[in-house]
Amino acid sequence: MFNVYNYIILFGIISLLHAAYSAAQHRSYLRITEQEFDGLPIDIFAQGVISLFVSMYGILYLAGEFKEVRAIEELESKTWETLHNAPSFYIFNHRGKALYSNEL
Repeated sequence: MFNVYNYIILFGIISLLHAAYSAAQHRSYLRITEQEFDGLPIDIFAQGVISLFVSMYGILYLAGEFKEVRAIEELESKTWETLHNAPSFYIFNHRGKALYSNEL
């Protein structure tokens, strides 16, 4: 059911949440000790960046094959009748039927 990439994503997101919690804790510590905020410590920053890349790696491999950016690759095999057909725009029951039924 779960493959390796699901676990990689889960690990990355949990690690990213931990980095966010650590950053919030660091900010509250600085407020309590009345120190000025100069930036995050390097370990929290590194954990956040690495977690982001680990999560992106898992998501990219779990997503599957990408489609071609150019739409022409997919549309070359279709005929004009298939492309022109839009059944979602077909409306058979509309108020124009009631308005013009007496005149016909």
